[in-house]
Amino acid sequence: MGIGRFACTPILPLMTTQAALVPQAAGALATANYVGYLAGALAGTASPRLARSTVAWRASLAVLVVTVAAMPLLPNIIGWLLLRTVAGFASAVVFVVAVNLMLDHLPPHLPGWGFGGVGLGIALSGALVLTLPAAAGWQGAWWTAAVVAAVLGAGAWAMRGRSHPGAVPAPAPSPSTRRANRWFAVLFVSYTLEGIGYIIAGTFLVAAIKQNSSGWLGSGAWLVVGLAAVPSAALLAWLCARWTHPTLLAGALLLQAFGIALPALAPGPSRPSSEQSCSGHLHRDQHDRPGSRTPARIPRRRGVAD
Repeated sequence: MGIGRFACTPILPLMTTQAALVPQAAGALATANYVGYLAGALAGTASPRLARSTVAWRASLAVLVVTVAAMPLLPNIIGWLLLRTVAGFASAVVFVVAVNLMLDHLPPHLPGWGFGGVGLGIALSGALVLTLPAAAGWQGAWWTAAVVAAVLGAGAWAMRGRSHPGAVPAPAPSPSTRRANRWFAVLFVSYTLEGIGYIIAGTFLVAAIKQNSSGWLGSGAWLVVGLAAVPSAALLAWLCARWTHPTLLAGALLLQAFGIALPALAPGPSRPSSEQSCSGHLHRDQHDRPGSRTPARIPRRRGVAD
């Protein structure tokens, strides 16, 4: 999932310079992916059978690999939009099924590390673009990401969900259902607003770094972001024994908000790297490489990129 959903971030700058992808189209690709992700998450919520289905698990892993590999084969915005939407849906299904598998089969102290797999995928996507030969171009970046996704998917192929979805225990009725619904609404709004804040930074921050810094800094920062995300859920689980959930959630949101705002406050090359480590999402470009086919570059507008 980390590759299928987030590999687009470090590859976007390559596409803007080598495939004539304009910023508006890049935003549309990100939106399509998140719309697909929302649909997949809702599907998993609505269907307990889907949320624990081995067939859905394996099909989604295969779809992620195919959609990543097919990006260079459909060199037009319509095809890219379709592929990123499908990839988003499959990513959500993989995530929902993986969560249930971890909670069903792992000891209580291990699921946090399982969530770190997304961070590892982010780190790998940054590393592959960072080390990619200049001649490979944006097509080579997508194909390399597909190979990495296939290798990781093969390792997860043997995982199996519950054979009988009906065995999933039904939640016990709660006397405070109305209060629980109220808190759910608060969390839903909070998560929605958090998504608006970090997704913008996560999608375009690497491209913004490229406008003001050397080419390696964006992918390097994206790599660091992924590595920082690996232990984050496990660390939060450990902290839960010492602080309440609302306190930890508020602290995480404030830290993330500070990280996203930091580039607007800190001038110079320190901007991107500082925000990266706090916000958790980033990216890079190679449009200065001699292998670029399109010499034109996006106009440099100070302030807009942040």
